[in-house]
Amino acid sequence: MNLLLLLAGAYLLGSVPFAIVSSRLFGLADPRAYGSGNPGATNVLRSGNKAAAALTLVGDCLKGAAAVWIAAALGFSAAEAALAGLAAFFGHVFSLFLRFNGGKGVATALGVLAGINPWLALLCLAVWLLTALLSRYSSAAALAAALVSPLAGYFLVGDGVVVGVLAVMAAVLVWRHAANIRRLLAGTEGRIGQKS
Repeated sequence: MNLLLLLAGAYLLGSVPFAIVSSRLFGLADPRAYGSGNPGATNVLRSGNKAAAALTLVGDCLKGAAAVWIAAALGFSAAEAALAGLAAFFGHVFSLFLRFNGGKGVATALGVLAGINPWLALLCLAVWLLTALLSRYSSAAALAAALVSPLAGYFLVGDGVVVGVLAVMAAVLVWRHAANIRRLLAGTEGRIGQKS
């Protein structure tokens, strides 16, 4: 029962849509109304407001990390804390406050990785940054980092449940980027920093 309450709380935490909160704070349009329509940091950046995008990024990362950290502080095992992170990730992707729609989960997934193992998060962030630098596509960077995460988790953490959590997040991230993959193949995907 305690684990179920933890997962429910983590899901609610993950459901907080920081892209919409930050956009309202900065007087911007709803991020679902322009660009990719995704309520996430990359799309908020397309508004041209870097501060709003940064706030979105930090908020989305922190809610993933906080779910894991709080679970650990309450005495839950590493595997249970990872499951709390997964619940927060699902909250972001299927937000209760957005009628079970939400962002793609990249920043929240990074936060979950940081909560599980900072080195794991740094490695995946390095993959993201390198791919983004070379391609200028946020979606390609997210896909590369997602695909690396379960393998990296296997070597850095080793726990089967944790690796399973990473694999589920990676699969959801790929699925949520299906439209981006089609645009990448067609050459019509928007680049990082591009306004629309």
